[in-house]
Amino acid sequence: MSQRSPLGRARGLGSAKDGTAHWWAQRLTALALVPLTLWVVTSLVSLIGADYGAVAGWIASPVTAVLMILLLAMTFHHAQLGAQVVIEDYVHNEALKIAGIIAVKFLALVLGLASIFAVLMIALGV
Repeated sequence: MSQRSPLGRARGLGSAKDGTAHWWAQRLTALALVPLTLWVVTSLVSLIGADYGAVAGWIASPVTAVLMILLLAMTFHHAQLGAQVVIEDYVHNEALKIAGIIAVKFLALVLGLASIFAVLMIALGV
């Protein structure tokens, strides 16, 4: 049985301040994803039956390309933040936890950049 106070037991377990920025980033990306997702869904529904040229022309529009890039950036960042929280909460081996977080961040970065690159290639007609 420990004679330490609750404060003494909590010390050294990490700062409670560290998660605030993460929490806000997750909420703000979720908030940004609501109108962007509604926009892309309604736009894609209106393109049902369109050929490749029509869809490529739609993506080539500057406003559409910028909104699509924002959607992709917010989606991958939001997914990375959520996966990081799951890893931090449920992986108890410190080495696996760090490796998992690094892998998730790397994967989100690579897939996000590849997606944004694809939008830019279509938008620029390359």
